[in-house]
Amino acid sequence: MPPPPEARAVWFPAPRRAELRGERLSPPGPEEVLVRTVASAISPGTEMLVYRGEAPPDLPLDLPTLAGSYALPAKYGYAAVGRVERAGERVRELSTGDAVFVHHPHQDLFTVPARLAVRLPAEVPPERGAFFANLETALGVAHDANLRLGECAAVFGCGVVGLLVLRLLGLCGAGCVVAVDPLERRRRFALRLGASSAVEPGEAAGAVREASGGRGADVVVEASGSAAALREALGCVCREGTVVVASWYGKKPAVLDLGGHFHRGRVRLRSSQVGGIAPELSARWDRARRGRAVLDLLRHLPLEEMVTHRVPFGRAPEAYRLVDERPDETLQVILAYPQGGG
Repeated sequence: MPPPPEARAVWFPAPRRAELRGERLSPPGPEEVLVRTVASAISPGTEMLVYRGEAPPDLPLDLPTLAGSYALPAKYGYAAVGRVERAGERVRELSTGDAVFVHHPHQDLFTVPARLAVRLPAEVPPERGAFFANLETALGVAHDANLRLGECAAVFGCGVVGLLVLRLLGLCGAGCVVAVDPLERRRRFALRLGASSAVEPGEAAGAVREASGGRGADVVVEASGSAAALREALGCVCREGTVVVASWYGKKPAVLDLGGHFHRGRVRLRSSQVGGIAPELSARWDRARRGRAVLDLLRHLPLEEMVTHRVPFGRAPEAYRLVDERPDETLQVILAYPQGGG
């Protein structure tokens, strides 16, 4: 019998530290698959919150593939694309060589239940497939926003999720979408993706008034993780409008003024979280249907344009420092693996 395969995975042993650790894998069971990773995406939002040690330490991890805890150390990440190297004897829906997406930490080889692996269409390259998780999040945000045809929207934060939300709101028929971000490079990208205007923080209220004919935005999405942005978002929404909080703040406090426009304008403040389906959609939508919609979107959206850096997996600690210390230069950072799938 051959020895158990060895793998390397990214761990966060302490705040703002990443390292590669080795581990031995068990052979795949009857209903499992062995996957060799081709590419994985670093999430600049939630994942970096964990990397910085800013996640609530007593909150349980919410994916079966994760290890450790938010108190650190933790093996974290949820955007891996690879190819099936071996499938268990009871696996019928996947075969050796299939390209798959898995909500799995950054690891060069891993075993998971086959039900957790999403087969990617042949026309979706690995880098684009690594956007599955963030696109799934963005689709959930768009559903929670519940935008009607012709309505006005604003998106605070033009990182990966914010840009994807902006694009999806345009596909939903938004009459205007105002993008708000402090970084000029991201504002330019927002305009390329269909934003009607793109402004710096502090300029949002005026831009929204102009775009909406003075009414304010029907829907505002806060995707920056900034309390200041959330406060500004509350000032941009129209009466009876909705502010969707797409960010996870972790342990960061957010002080809001709820005594003025929020109260008298009957503004709705709504959390969006990818782990669930909006209650009003649950009779028609489930996570499987949302996943199929994401696969269809992956075929058509120009996601590779968001990749600013490709870093070899063996230099993963450098990639995290890059995302943490130079946000003005990065958008989506991809870890590239040396073998498997080319």
